[in-house]
Amino acid sequence: MMKAPLTALIKGLLLTVLVGVSPLSFASSEPKPEPESAPLLPLEVSYNASMEKGITLSGDARRRLQQRDDGTWVYRTDVNSFIADIDESLVFRWENERVVPLRYRYSLSGFLIKDREQAIDFDWENRVATGHYRGDKFSLPLEDGALDPMGYQLQLRRDIKAGQREMTYRVIDKGDYDTDRFAVIDEETLTDDGEGKATLKAEKVRDSDSKRKTLMWFATDQDYLLVRLLQVEPDGSEYELSIDEAHFSP
Repeated sequence: MMKAPLTALIKGLLLTVLVGVSPLSFASSEPKPEPESAPLLPLEVSYNASMEKGITLSGDARRRLQQRDDGTWVYRTDVNSFIADIDESLVFRWENERVVPLRYRYSLSGFLIKDREQAIDFDWENRVATGHYRGDKFSLPLEDGALDPMGYQLQLRRDIKAGQREMTYRVIDKGDYDTDRFAVIDEETLTDDGEGKATLKAEKVRDSDSKRKTLMWFATDQDYLLVRLLQVEPDGSEYELSIDEAHFSP
């Protein structure tokens, strides 16, 4: 079946493994918090998603980042494709260059796909995260800097912009913690309609025997926005996200 890999591709930034991927940074390379956070910019971006395995299937993903009147932020992703529809959102605070998740919601439905839902609520005062995944409830102690399956993606982009080149994240996903590692491996110019775009190329660090590869390109002149994601499966199949358009607000 071709449906599960594309669904994973999109969700994972849609990065999660998609991109098998999901994170707070506790590596030694983590910078010390600054006295004040650099501002976030409201953003709306759309991606094209494609999968090739004999045929090409396509879909689109739209992501928005907006600040609310109370100072918190909303990060939302909507995916519409032949394979699946995804509604994913995060409410968070932005403090000292860090995503502080407050409320995460995820819903997936699709043709010949079993519906899935996940909810996580972060109670930082009492240091506990509660939620449910596929109907099963869970409760976990909150680690310092714990992230959700969506917030780490924003954190990764900001950390790369801040000059980090090796990053490790702790993320609550599916009722437990995951550890995910990333590394910037190259500078690369992507060509689009004859124009070159300077990017930093990053990779999800996997076990040495893993045959799956996930690569990401962040545009240095577009506030380090993710402009391309490529995942290669063990059987050689390729799944790709490419940016369609992006709009920043002052």
